[in-house]
Amino acid sequence: MHSSSCVETNKPLSKGVHDLCIVGAGIAGLNALVVASEYLGPNGSVVLVDRRDRPGGMWVDTYDYVRLHQPHPMFTAGDIPWQLGKDPSYLATKGEVLDHLRHCYEVAKSRVKVVELFGWEEESHQELDGVVRIRCRSNTGEMRVIEADKLVRAPGFSIEPNEPLALSSTWIHSVSPDHCDMRGSEITDSDAPVWVVGGGKTGMDTAHTLITKDPGREVNLIAGSGMLFVKRDELYPDGLRRWWGGSRGGHVFRELAQRFDGTNGAQVRRWFHKRAGISLVPEPRAFFLANLSERESRTISEGLRHVLVDHLEDVVDRDGRPELILRSGDSMAVEPGSWFVNCTGYVLRNDQQHEPVVSTSGKVVSINTRAHTLWLTPWCGYFLTHLLFRGDLVDAPLYELDTVALRKAAPDEIGVAVGTLIMHNFSVITDLLPQKVLTQCGSDLERWYPWPRRLVGVVRFLATHRRDRERWRRALDTFRERHGIAGGMRGALGAESSHQ
Repeated sequence: MHSSSCVETNKPLSKGVHDLCIVGAGIAGLNALVVASEYLGPNGSVVLVDRRDRPGGMWVDTYDYVRLHQPHPMFTAGDIPWQLGKDPSYLATKGEVLDHLRHCYEVAKSRVKVVELFGWEEESHQELDGVVRIRCRSNTGEMRVIEADKLVRAPGFSIEPNEPLALSSTWIHSVSPDHCDMRGSEITDSDAPVWVVGGGKTGMDTAHTLITKDPGREVNLIAGSGMLFVKRDELYPDGLRRWWGGSRGGHVFRELAQRFDGTNGAQVRRWFHKRAGISLVPEPRAFFLANLSERESRTISEGLRHVLVDHLEDVVDRDGRPELILRSGDSMAVEPGSWFVNCTGYVLRNDQQHEPVVSTSGKVVSINTRAHTLWLTPWCGYFLTHLLFRGDLVDAPLYELDTVALRKAAPDEIGVAVGTLIMHNFSVITDLLPQKVLTQCGSDLERWYPWPRRLVGVVRFLATHRRDRERWRRALDTFRERHGIAGGMRGALGAESSHQ
């Protein structure tokens, strides 16, 4: 949908300066919009830019059988409740998530004036005379300029659909979840074996769908280095167990951060596996903080024929049948007609340019993977926008971490480093934002538990977090220096001098 206020090419979108421009209508951008609506009110003006034709971000493009990997009430914008009417532990489908994100958008639109630019992309932005000028191009090639007092750039993880793997064999099928629905006739009409390539969240979704849709079919997994998941049953116990069972997310990640000194990531990862983790393989190395339940893990494990803890290099035709070639040098003959599904992952695959979380002027905020602060993009959209409108973001001593470089330099330590990063920055945010703002974050892991259980954790965190923050900062500094990763502390106590 294109706004009727657009004028001639390269001229401002409308007369006057808008209060805010948000680029990206995914979960991060929608959180920024909902927060901005609280500060701006009905007379405020926000321009929302997204290359897609509707709000929803990556959920618009992702594979059709995807599900949330956390309870659905905890995936929202601001504090907007779901209208789904299902048990809180229910894992919402793609369509249900998109419906909720649309609902969040409509709620925000009722609170603040929104100029919609769906089907548009930001080409560049610059600050001139106290105004941010954002140059945008439509999907038909039309150009527009937006003038705004503030800009929130919310590409988040910049997740793009997976293409099929380019494999040499002519005797196999190479597909991806984004172009071949595992429930559709293209693959269900065949009884040939399926090889799921990738052991992360997409791989688990794909294997689980195939196994439950067609029990008895041969399904195999090439798991890479093996993925360590957070055990959903431990962080989100069902029913009355919320009162006495499980472990609050804040408590578990505080334990993790307290053990990390910047040099012992592998040891802390193994500790987490025993404490609150789950995996299909005995010694998983990849750790991205995704969730998996014991029931899902058991269903997948029992339904798989082979689990190879290795990386696929190619499938070639040899001696009259296809043969898969692994990075270790091992090979294995497979049946002609086998299906290879590219589930190699989406997170930190897009090599964004580095951009600080906030510009020197404090007018431009960027939620991106090269300057990560809180990992989960709903948190970034929510808390960073609050800090932006309160004028606290420029001097906030938040720690930034280049997680794209982290994946390349130390992929087996991502979860440990990011968990410590989250604890450090929540400590900073706790000092800067009112308690009301903290408790109204709908994506807060602690909200899964009754208030009496949460209160104990809040009191403990408030009593110790300033002292612990220095320890967490030293661990992150040591970690970055070991691996040569850009980042460091911003704000009055750190500024950008620590960036490499």
